[in-house]
Amino acid sequence: MRVRFAPSPTGYLHVGGARTALFNWLLARKEGGALVLRIEDTDRARNRDEHTEAILHGLSWLGLDWDEGPLFQSEGVARHRRDVLRLLAEGKAYRDFSDPESVKAEAAARGVHPSKVVRERAVVVDEGEAERRAAAGEPFAVRFRVPDGETSFVDLVHGKVRFANDDIDDLVILRSDGTPVYNLAVVSDDHAHGITHVIRGDDHLSNTPKQVLLYRALEYPEPVFGHVPLILGADGKRLSKRHGATAVGDYEAQGILPEAMVNFLALLGWNPGDEREVMTRSELVDAFTPERILKKSSVFDLEKLAWLNGRHLAARATATLLPLVRERLAARTGSDPDRVADDAWMSALVDILKVRARTVDDIAEQAGPFVGDEFPFDEGAVAKHWYKDREATAAYMERTLAALRACEWDADALEEAVRGLASEMGVGAGKLIHPLRVALTGQAASPGIFDVLVVLGRKRSLARLENALGRVRVT
Repeated sequence: MRVRFAPSPTGYLHVGGARTALFNWLLARKEGGALVLRIEDTDRARNRDEHTEAILHGLSWLGLDWDEGPLFQSEGVARHRRDVLRLLAEGKAYRDFSDPESVKAEAAARGVHPSKVVRERAVVVDEGEAERRAAAGEPFAVRFRVPDGETSFVDLVHGKVRFANDDIDDLVILRSDGTPVYNLAVVSDDHAHGITHVIRGDDHLSNTPKQVLLYRALEYPEPVFGHVPLILGADGKRLSKRHGATAVGDYEAQGILPEAMVNFLALLGWNPGDEREVMTRSELVDAFTPERILKKSSVFDLEKLAWLNGRHLAARATATLLPLVRERLAARTGSDPDRVADDAWMSALVDILKVRARTVDDIAEQAGPFVGDEFPFDEGAVAKHWYKDREATAAYMERTLAALRACEWDADALEEAVRGLASEMGVGAGKLIHPLRVALTGQAASPGIFDVLVVLGRKRSLARLENALGRVRVT
């Protein structure tokens, strides 16, 4: 089995393209085949080197390694032209000397499709005349002569598909400037590269009968085709920039993990046949079969992506998250560089933060009160847990501070001291914990308060509680 991913370098790696690449990669890995990467760079006006680099980076970030390539479609132009000349020589294509504007005018006047006018004009030009006009330098395009009847093929996703050939124009396969057109080039390339299976988006389905006709005219073996459903936005329309970020690189920048994005993309239009949602790369490979690709389009659910990312974050080895978190903390003001550089301390911090985070950015945001002593206080949390009853809160804080000063500084001992104090005072532990959490982090929610105390350390924790007590006492 040989599959391919063939993006055009006219934009960044879109999530739809990434999903197509992933399905091809999963199929190749499942079947022990090869994935060929081909850059379809024949649109010289729109191609950008930076887009090629972004595509390669996006695939590498996702971990979708290719076995051959990157190959470039532009390298095959001589072969494309040879295939066109062969079709001409065999009478399966013809030269079109028509002026496009005159064709449009005649078609409009007669109320017929322009392709009818083109073919009628071609009929009155015999091969000898066509040769003479071409030799004289008169510009022409080459069109493929679509036969009568219908074109059918079996699609891995849609089953048997039929197209009436009357609905297919005599397609241009070589432009008047001598450059090949997509449908001819892709057939020539896929044959030259030995591609056995073409897995791509539903938006290519209308191209497939044209390509099948070219395979048959050139007597090349046809690959197996499979067209996967499009990805939609929440409004049910095709995913685009109006729905938010669509480039894979945007999600990398937002702190999405590659394994989470791979997991998420795999479930857009495919399912493993059971209730699993959180899956590793190897589990996806083991479970993947093209028969389980859905016909119905899937919705790009950002909330689902965030949830999956949170699950993968929690499972990720902390050491591999440190450089990602540090990169983001470096852009924050007020971070203590010594704390951020301390591997053991940062590991302990990320350990308690990652289980509550949805993205790496979340971890960096939550790390703020830990890596610096200047941090914002949530006004709602302060009003509720400090100022609602200042006198009672001050009393709770004073007793908590005394208990912590006398305590061994580990999570179990700290929990025993605080909960024991609450029992002694005849109040719920939350009466002590909530004001303490706001004092230490400025927030109403945080990781487990006793883990927070341990990570912050005795000196910093006691100093923050003393400072908070002073604020609560102010009248």
